[in-house]
Amino acid sequence: MDGRPGTLAEFTQWTEERYGPGTALRFRAGPGGRRTRTYSELAASVREVGRALIGPDLAVVAGERVAVLAETGPRWTYTHFGVLAAGAVLVPVYPTAGEEELAWVLSDSEAVVVVCDDAARAARVEALRPKLPALRAVVRMDALAGRVPAPEAALRARAAAVTPDDDASIVYTSGTTGLPKGCRLTHGNLGAVQDGTLPLVRGGPGDSTYLYLPLAHLLAQLIQFTTLLQGGELCYFGGRVEDVVAELAQARPTHLPSVPRLFEKVHSVVLALAEGQEGGRERFEEAVRIGVLAARGRLPEELRAAHEAAEESLYSPVRAAFGGRLKWALTGGAPIAPDTLDFLRACGIRVFEGYGMTESGGVISLNHPEAVRYGTVGRPVAGCEVRIAADGEILARGPMVFPGYHANAAATARTLDADGWLHTGDLGELDADGFLSVTGRKKELVITSAGKNITPTEVEFAVRAASRYVSRVVLIGDRRPHPVALITLDAEEVAAWAARRSLDPGAHPATHPEVRALVAEAVAAANATVSRPARIRAFHILDEDFSVDAGTLTPTLKLRRAAVAERYAAQIEALYGG
Repeated sequence: MDGRPGTLAEFTQWTEERYGPGTALRFRAGPGGRRTRTYSELAASVREVGRALIGPDLAVVAGERVAVLAETGPRWTYTHFGVLAAGAVLVPVYPTAGEEELAWVLSDSEAVVVVCDDAARAARVEALRPKLPALRAVVRMDALAGRVPAPEAALRARAAAVTPDDDASIVYTSGTTGLPKGCRLTHGNLGAVQDGTLPLVRGGPGDSTYLYLPLAHLLAQLIQFTTLLQGGELCYFGGRVEDVVAELAQARPTHLPSVPRLFEKVHSVVLALAEGQEGGRERFEEAVRIGVLAARGRLPEELRAAHEAAEESLYSPVRAAFGGRLKWALTGGAPIAPDTLDFLRACGIRVFEGYGMTESGGVISLNHPEAVRYGTVGRPVAGCEVRIAADGEILARGPMVFPGYHANAAATARTLDADGWLHTGDLGELDADGFLSVTGRKKELVITSAGKNITPTEVEFAVRAASRYVSRVVLIGDRRPHPVALITLDAEEVAAWAARRSLDPGAHPATHPEVRALVAEAVAAANATVSRPARIRAFHILDEDFSVDAGTLTPTLKLRRAAVAERYAAQIEALYGG
C-alpha cells in the first residue's frame, strides 16, 4: 500500500481511487438480510453528507464543530468522514450519555450542528436548546440528503484546504470524576497513529473487521481507519449486544477488536458446558494445557494424538464460534484474565493486548504477531517514546500525543509538560525487552491508615480472575485500617451454576449462603496472590451490578469509584463494623 492520505479530510477520496469496486461496508438491512457498499459508494455517501453540511441550509464553516449522537452503523461512518471532508471538527457523543453529560459536551464544544440517528435522540437534543447557544440545527442522518447541497467542487476545495495541524476531532473522555474533558486530536495526530500501527496490524482486500464497539469511542474509530486504509471490509453488528457471538459465526471476520468481556464470556460458556459432563473440567483443562504447548511449538510427540482429539472436540468448534477465519483479535481498556488468553491461544485464536488513551491518539503500545509478550500491553509503537517517572507513572511522547484539551488550559498544563511528555496517570513498568505493563492508576492508589500503599486494580483483577461468577470488584481502604471490597455477581454465570447444582438461590442470590461461599473462595484465592496489607478482610455482595444508568460506570464502562463509595456508603461502614 502506497502511504496514506495527507489528512482525513481526503480519506474516502483516497480509498475510492485505490479500492473503488471493492466491498467497504457490510451491514444488516431488515430481518436476516445484509447489504454491502463499495468504496466508490462509500465515497459518494460521504460527499453527500459533506455537501449538505457546507450547503446553504446548514452552512458549516471550516473549524466549526459537528456532533454525532448515534449507535454504531454505516450512517455513522458516512457522517464521520463527511464532517472531516467539510473541514469541520467531529464531536462524538455516546448514545448512553446522561442529560447532564450530553448538555455539557454539546455546550463546551460549541457544536453548531448535531446529527442523530433517530427521532428520539434528536428530541433529546432539541430539549436542551436553551443550554446550547451555539447550536443552529439538529438533523437526522436519514434527512441529510434532503438538505440543499453545496457544489461538489466546493467540498473538494474545503477538504484540500485542511492541514495536518488542524483539529479533526474533539473526543470527550468519560472521566471517572467530574465532567468530561474534550481532547483535541489533529489530523496529524491520527495520521501518526496509523503510521505507527499499520505495519503491525496487517490486513487488506478480502479481510473483514467485525465492529460492535461504539464509534463514539476512539478505538473503534481507529479500527475503522485502519480497515479502510488497507482496503478491507467493515462489518457492522446488528445492534443487539446479546447477539454478538451469534453474529460472529455468520460474519466470519478476520479481525476482531473487542473489550475483554466478550472473550471471557466465550471462555466461561465453553467451560460451563464442559463442567456439565462428568470429568469434563479436567478434560477441558488438559486440552488447554496441550493446546498452549502446541502454540508455543513445544508439543511432545506422545501428546500429538491427544492434541488431534482436542482439535475436533474443542479447538475447532471454538474457532467456528468466532467465524472460523479469525487472524487477529485486539483488546484493551482493561486487563484480560490469563486463563482466558490461554484458552483462546490453545484454540488457535491469538488475542493481542494494547494500551493507549484518548490523549495519546488512542495508542501507546501494542502486542502484535511479530512481538508479543502475554501479561504486558506490548512495546511502544513506532514514533512513540515511553519512560517511567520516578513515582512509577507512565509518560509518553510523540506525534500522536494531543495538543491539549479544548478550552481548558489548566488541565492541559497538568497533563502535558514543557518537554512534550504526556503524563498518563497510569502506573507501569518497562521490562528489559521494552514491553510495557500497566499496574494501576496513580490517582486510585489506596493508602491505608497504617501508611501501606495498595494498587486496587491489582487486587480487584485477582478476584475476578479467580472466579467467573464475579462481575466486578471495588476495593475500599483509603485512610482505613485495612481493605474491604464491594463485589457484584455475574447473574448469568451464577444462574447456570445454581441450575447445575439444582439449587434455587431465590430472587436475591447475593444473600444465599452457598453463593457467598462461592465468592469467598475467589477472595481467598486472590488474597493468596497479593501482599498481606492488600488482602481483603471483609466483603459485601451487592444485589445489583454497576451500570451507566446508575452513574457507577462511565459510558466506556470504567468504574466511577467516588460514585460507588457514595451510593454504597452504608454497606462500606458496615464492613468496618460501624
